[in-house]
Amino acid sequence: MDVRAGDRLQMKKDHPCGSREFLVLRAGMDFKLRCLGCSREVMVPRRKIEKNIKKIIREGE
Repeated sequence: MDVRAGDRLQMKKDHPCGSREFLVLRAGMDFKLRCLGCSREVMVPRRKIEKNIKKIIREGE
């Protein structure tokens, strides 16, 4: 999957705060994501993120 820093991800499951959208801060073997609902930052393995992505939203598109 082509996920880059700066992309917004819409996930299949809600974050505990109720938001489904995350901002990608860093992409690599692990992703650093910021929840757009509560601004909490989390590190998650690539494998887990790629399985739960519903939609990738890019600013230029």
